[in-house]
Amino acid sequence: MSKVKITKKFIDSVSFDGRKPSLFWDTELQGFGLRVTEGAKAYIVQKRVEGKPIRVTIGRHGPLTPDQARKKAQELLGSMTMGRNPVNERRQARAKSVTLAQAFESFLEARKALKPRTVADYRYHMKHSFADWQGRPIRQITKDMVARRHKDLGVERGAAQANLSFRYLRSIFNFAMGKYEDAQGRSMISENPVRRLSQTRAWFSVERRRTYIKDSDLGAFLDALDALRSELEASKKTTDVVPDYLEFILLTGLRRNEAARVKWEDVDLEAKTFTITDTKNKQPLTLPMSDKVFDILSRRHEARESEEYVFAGEGEGGYIVEPKRQMKKIIESSGVKFTIHDLRRTFATVAESLDISGYALKRLLNHKQAGDVTAGYIVHDVERLRAPMQAITDAILTRAGRKGGADVIPINRKVTGKEAGGIS
Repeated sequence: MSKVKITKKFIDSVSFDGRKPSLFWDTELQGFGLRVTEGAKAYIVQKRVEGKPIRVTIGRHGPLTPDQARKKAQELLGSMTMGRNPVNERRQARAKSVTLAQAFESFLEARKALKPRTVADYRYHMKHSFADWQGRPIRQITKDMVARRHKDLGVERGAAQANLSFRYLRSIFNFAMGKYEDAQGRSMISENPVRRLSQTRAWFSVERRRTYIKDSDLGAFLDALDALRSELEASKKTTDVVPDYLEFILLTGLRRNEAARVKWEDVDLEAKTFTITDTKNKQPLTLPMSDKVFDILSRRHEARESEEYVFAGEGEGGYIVEPKRQMKKIIESSGVKFTIHDLRRTFATVAESLDISGYALKRLLNHKQAGDVTAGYIVHDVERLRAPMQAITDAILTRAGRKGGADVIPINRKVTGKEAGGIS
């Protein structure tokens, strides 16, 4: 640290020494200085405020002359003498001006564990529900604005979508309330405006979907899968991955992305098990194969197009995405309307009707058993789930008018290394 009279002549003569920033303090105005770094020379002031040293950058040399910087330094030092902290004031000013778009990006940066699909959903709702709020300071979004927009979205896009949009907005506000604080640690956002919907009981009542494939429709649905499978095999243009994918979900109860992302490295045809590593509740799940599921995975291994994913696709991730065009074909052919999640509900509905323990069913569906003390003492070995899994498959096939059992390799016959394809 050196003391010199900070003039234009001195500033022009000094240069960065190539090691670390150099500080020069003015001999005439105490606390006024110059910081020299690689490629930049900036005016600064430093003074203790409430016992703590506070350093503030005034601006760069060039846009500011020494005389202009000295005048600004005198103003800052005077206010700091009165106990004001320019650093905190600037931080608070920035926090007050943070827009919804900026808060949202900070939210995504902090929530690194969010799945790509969840991030995409957030971005969709921010773009389509709050496009005109993006540039608005988040502190200016009021409860009345929330109430009006929620009501309008309910009319324009439906009750479920309106509720979902505002649940996402509520999360962003909760994050912002914790992130943007004043010098005393108090939130710059006093209240989450989305609370208005709870305070006035304005959330739309949305009945949870309960659709599934009825027993009387199961036969037609599986027949349509077989028909599409035969059509695809005959065309030789595309593989029969879609029918196998849909039947796999029906017989395992997996969520669509859990099924789509099954990897060959997590399939053990010899032990007749498979593992889902990327689950909704972030708890890996190893399940046994029923005979029909073993049939499906054996067929997929024989015709595999990917060394990574069982249900390969042309999506960005390399696995199948929701096959809407071919699902439409199945609906038209069978007369059975369904969504992919209806297949999971069908599995759960059939399973619930059988004599299967609640703990086993929760494990098969990979539901968290939060708050259930007894469940914490029960260890679900994969072999203990084999009989329930087989019973569910048999029940589905029986209700569809088909007999249980594998079409390729019976479950009670030992699988050879050749048949297993060497997968472990």
